[in-house]
Amino acid sequence: MAAAPSNLGTQFRKELSCSICLELFTRPKVLPCQHTFCQDCLQGVAGWGGTLRCPICRQQVTLPPQGVAGLPDNLIVANMCERFQQQATTSEETREQPQSGNRCSFHPTDVYRMYCKQCQMPVCDECIEGAHNRHLLTTIKKAAQENRPTVQALIHEGRNILESYCGFIRGLRETEKTLNKRKQQTDNAITQACNELLAKVQQNHLENLEKIQTERDRVSADVNELSAACDRAEQELQQGGVEFLSQQTALTEVVGKYRGKAAPTPVQTQPAVFQPSDTPVPVLGHVTVQSLPSAPIPAAPAARGTGHHHGNQRQEEPQPQKVTFGGEGSGTGQFKDPIGVTVSDEGEIFVADNGEQGIQVFTLQGTFVRQFPTVVSGEVEIRPDDVALDGEGNLWVVGNSGSGEFAVQYNNQGRVLRKFDLQETGWYRGVAVDTRRNHILITQTTGDWGNPHVEVLVFRPDGTLVRTVGQQQGMEEPQYITVDREGNILVSDCENHCVFVYKEDGQFLFKFGGEGSGEGQLMSPRGICTDRAGNIIVADSENRRVEMFDKTGKFLKHIATDMEMPWAVAMATQGQLLDVWLDISMNNVRLPALSIPEPDYHGYLSKLGYVHKVWRRRYCVLKDGCLYYYTDYNSKRAIGVAHFHGYRVEPMATGGKSHAFCLTPPDPDIRTFYFSADNEAEKLKWMECLADSLGRWIKVD
Repeated sequence: MAAAPSNLGTQFRKELSCSICLELFTRPKVLPCQHTFCQDCLQGVAGWGGTLRCPICRQQVTLPPQGVAGLPDNLIVANMCERFQQQATTSEETREQPQSGNRCSFHPTDVYRMYCKQCQMPVCDECIEGAHNRHLLTTIKKAAQENRPTVQALIHEGRNILESYCGFIRGLRETEKTLNKRKQQTDNAITQACNELLAKVQQNHLENLEKIQTERDRVSADVNELSAACDRAEQELQQGGVEFLSQQTALTEVVGKYRGKAAPTPVQTQPAVFQPSDTPVPVLGHVTVQSLPSAPIPAAPAARGTGHHHGNQRQEEPQPQKVTFGGEGSGTGQFKDPIGVTVSDEGEIFVADNGEQGIQVFTLQGTFVRQFPTVVSGEVEIRPDDVALDGEGNLWVVGNSGSGEFAVQYNNQGRVLRKFDLQETGWYRGVAVDTRRNHILITQTTGDWGNPHVEVLVFRPDGTLVRTVGQQQGMEEPQYITVDREGNILVSDCENHCVFVYKEDGQFLFKFGGEGSGEGQLMSPRGICTDRAGNIIVADSENRRVEMFDKTGKFLKHIATDMEMPWAVAMATQGQLLDVWLDISMNNVRLPALSIPEPDYHGYLSKLGYVHKVWRRRYCVLKDGCLYYYTDYNSKRAIGVAHFHGYRVEPMATGGKSHAFCLTPPDPDIRTFYFSADNEAEKLKWMECLADSLGRWIKVD
């Protein structure tokens, strides 16, 4: 029963927390639907418009002339929040006092009062008067403050030692996997060699039998002829008459035919003979035993402030193997909008597709294995933004369902294990897992395009927020994130064209990159991962390449170049031997704007962004119900394509934009597209051509 007040306090805090910022209400405002939010949070949702939708029930709310500030105050909630904060302050002060559980182990009736610096232990009044008389003492609270860094350093050192031993065990496991794989390969090679020898023996045997059968057939004809002539003459002779005289001529001819004919010669065959070698055991082939890289023996890490190295041995660098698979489409193994990738220890590739394909699973050779929808609960599904694997081989997926944003844990077959809600932001997110601590790291961007608020949220698997990282360093549009073997957090920022690096506790270390196409520079970096040596691999999206940097951010080399906008990267390790790079193209639209044959219509349109709600002018080409959009008419490749089969074109005034129209989908859960033409005549022409293009390819009731 002692835990009840704490649980009750937790429940009260949850009820008094804003569902947008997840903090206690600040200047709480109540909507007509009776849902309450912080004034600043509602202001962020409303933006510059005169209406907003309730973030919980989605009810449309018309704001008063004063805007969000004119909404009614929730005075009851405000008072309760104030009292709750006062109670929390009182509870904190109470916790600083000696607790009844802090009893002296030598004098159980007394509680600890002081800390003996000489003996480095807490003591009670009787201890002070007895064994610790005249010792140097200090208060419990001061001792805790003084010793906290030492204990934290010991914890950190212990975790590093633990990680080295865990790494050793992982190395043993990988070596075991490699041994099993090599043993199976050797078994297969021996079996194959044996089968090949047996096949040769069988083939030789069949050839010999065929020779024998050929000779048998040839001689059998002669035997039949001679035997028949002799049988007839003998039969007539035995009857005692003179009829045998009629057979004499024929018998003389047949016997004379074979009298001068050479007798059949023996058939020359070449039977297979197995000749064992001089070794005691016959061998089918040469079996060589190769030494595998042994797992490193763990050693205690160097003390803080000192360096360490791993010896002077230099291993030959493995050649990367590029595996390309997929292609644009909605069929099995195809992608609409592949956006995230991760690889399991078993060599399975998991691809997150933001275009309603959920998660698809492939082998390292690109063979499709299975797929599953990214279900949250019931029939609610999310469009995944990113995917990561935890230490148990389960998947963490972040995404948006249209009514909320979630982090969901699945097993590798797609069964939901757990989930927790995220703040609804409308921006893409990235996810990574710190397997040492089993923490889930998720990028979060709030606010509008011109003034984003960016941070990395660190959660426990149950959704408890541990800390936030990166609020002060000026990140603008992060999405992809990874954690290296030392626990450092790396975030790619496609708007700043660089990578930010933080310690596991959130301390900023450095950033590298910078806008450009030279060595060490980046243009809209996206996916990011690290290899076993700590090198950093970045999908340099607009430079169409994958780059490698060392752990300090120094450029090392180009992994791959001349790609079709690489979006996500992952490192797969099989045993100690194989590193496989994977790249996924955002789309397969390669034709220049003026090279699409016989377009239905083309020209400039302004397009409303789905995520950032910003109008951008694009050169658009309409062809067979698909709209390809480019930066301008000289662009060599499209930056995107929208498939409008099943959509309807309708006029609409949205966001104060003139000459606007929209394309509405057959399913309200699918995205609606908004466009604006330069003038009313162009708007009508675009609507006419879109309707005609769609009408030729779909049946409209």
